[in-house]
Amino acid sequence: MRRPLVVRPGDRVRFENRVHTVVGLSGVLVRLADEHGQGSAMHLPTLMVSPGFEVIGSASARRLPPGMLDGLAPAEAERALWWHRHMSEVLTGLAPDAPAGAMPRPEYDPAVRTLTQREEAKAAELTAETGRPVSWHTIRSRRRRYQSRGVLGMADGRQAPRRPVQGQVDARVVEILRTLMGQARDGSTRTVSYYFTRVGQEARELEGPLVMMPSRATFYRLFERLEAGRHTTGSARTRRSLANQPDGVFDQVTVCRPGELMEIDSTPFDVLVRLDNGVVDRCELVGMVDVATRSITAAVLRPTTKSVDAALLLARSVTPAPMRPGWPEALRMEHSVLPYERLLSVDERLRHAAAVPPIIPETVVIDGGKAFLSKNFHTACNALGIEVIHAPPRTPTHKPHIERTLGSAASLFAQFLPGYTGRSTEYRGRKVEEEPLFSLHQLQELLEQWISATWQNRPHDALRDPLAPRRTFSPNEKYAALIETAGYLPLPLTAEDYLELLPARWQAVNSYGIKIKHRIYNCDELDGIRREKSGITERKNLWEVRHDPYDIRLVWLRNNRDGGKWITVPWRLLSSAPTPFGELAWDHEARNLREQGEHVAEGAIAKAVDGLMERVVAGSESAPAPSKPARDRKNRRDRKVAARTQATGEPAWPRPEQPLAPPPALAAPARHDEEAEADEPLADVVPLKVFDARKEAKKWW
Repeated sequence: MRRPLVVRPGDRVRFENRVHTVVGLSGVLVRLADEHGQGSAMHLPTLMVSPGFEVIGSASARRLPPGMLDGLAPAEAERALWWHRHMSEVLTGLAPDAPAGAMPRPEYDPAVRTLTQREEAKAAELTAETGRPVSWHTIRSRRRRYQSRGVLGMADGRQAPRRPVQGQVDARVVEILRTLMGQARDGSTRTVSYYFTRVGQEARELEGPLVMMPSRATFYRLFERLEAGRHTTGSARTRRSLANQPDGVFDQVTVCRPGELMEIDSTPFDVLVRLDNGVVDRCELVGMVDVATRSITAAVLRPTTKSVDAALLLARSVTPAPMRPGWPEALRMEHSVLPYERLLSVDERLRHAAAVPPIIPETVVIDGGKAFLSKNFHTACNALGIEVIHAPPRTPTHKPHIERTLGSAASLFAQFLPGYTGRSTEYRGRKVEEEPLFSLHQLQELLEQWISATWQNRPHDALRDPLAPRRTFSPNEKYAALIETAGYLPLPLTAEDYLELLPARWQAVNSYGIKIKHRIYNCDELDGIRREKSGITERKNLWEVRHDPYDIRLVWLRNNRDGGKWITVPWRLLSSAPTPFGELAWDHEARNLREQGEHVAEGAIAKAVDGLMERVVAGSESAPAPSKPARDRKNRRDRKVAARTQATGEPAWPRPEQPLAPPPALAAPARHDEEAEADEPLADVVPLKVFDARKEAKKWW
């Protein structure tokens, strides 16, 4: 079958026994010029099917693509180029490096010599040049390979392997091995000898002709070829990560403004902290990064990540980062590269802000963490108008920016702190807990200072100027450049706005108030809605109540009948529990009471929590009895719960105004149900006055 020809301007073609030069192409119209300069035009299909038509050469030398012969040995590449020069002369009459205007040698001139004659002439020439006989059949075979495969066809075919990957091993053995290697994706790492034994067992159970197992050495070579890029006998974590990668290339997302795409994630922080009662504990880092500027807009350290921490992280991103007492003045926004004067005219809150730009998220990418999949986090995103994108399970490559940023926080910040543990137990030193550790609040302040001083001013390799690719921007510089085109929109949040970010519960308002986990919340503002329906049928006519998992002293009820106004409802035992504590300590002591077989009531749990906090603060549990392991475990658990409660006791967000003291009615609230009366303390006895007749007679009626 004749190969299709390609005609380009400058090519020399044979047409009607004359040589023409292609001087131009216009669609299917070809303009030709003969040797005397006379021009003509005709349709390309007509030209190509005309008798005697042949492309005999090009006026310009064609160069080989760079890197074509890099896979060959240097001597073999030189030999391929040597044949390339001779085959080009056989086909076109000129060598590839012939100067412009050169004429072919008579024995290779396509105008007067046929292709067979040119091949015979080349065979005679190479025989005289090399001193070894080169037949006409060799030249013809080389010429055909050159026309079909190009320069690579001139290389020795023995240089490239022709046998399949499995070699001469039975295909059924290869299939069994591939199946076992695929099953090892989520399993533990095993050695090659394990697969050699398992393949032999599976092969003996196959029906049909007997399967011949290869030798151990052959099997090891086969395993090495099939295992390439799988990490079957390597790191299990790397193996799972590679298995989760897509078959194609990774897509690149282009963002043009701050907040257009942000990523949020949490990870264990590689630094030990010493809590208030001396307990050494680990903490988690929750952070959010802006893809356009690589700015860390918010980062929080918590003992454990809750949904409220993820929701309040959004609020931290949209509000300016405050300057901490004792920070250098150079960390203020007015001393940074950020456009402080222009932003200050729009947002007065930036006057006392640190050099971390506030960014309003438009889209947030999350993973499968419980805190991010919670209904509370999605409700907070809806309240702020943020779109949520869920990354597929076990695919950190769908949010690589936050993954790399949290890794940089460990390499650039955490490893310089006392108590650094490394990324795993393999990298952990001895007696790390005995180092002078920071508290959780101190570590949080150091982290914020590092973000403002180092990260935001550190040139990032992914932030480059398109007009000057060698220049890298810092996150603050990139923000200053993008804000000129995207603009700045301040988003002030009030205390009521923060309530929208807290977890929500749907509760009934009884005559005695609101009951949550044996706790009763009551105030005079509930008088108009007690035992009333909210009118929200989708929620079974219950009332929306917001609560803070880190502080159970207050809850907030949305009054649908008063335009959605929030009612601050205090705990009725607020005065008896001045130390703030959260759901962690409450649930812990409630579980202890159940295990001891005691009655779980509001007053009993409150008394137990108060005793726990007092014992830990007083240090009475510093030396538990070593002879009772169960008591030791309980004491360690109590100390950790109390320490985490103290570390998260301070409110992390502005709160609406709350009553200074519980209302007098809370001393003896009116309760009509039997369950409420069982937990109710006895009312104070008020003595009646003794009737005195003489005094009454003196009064004027």
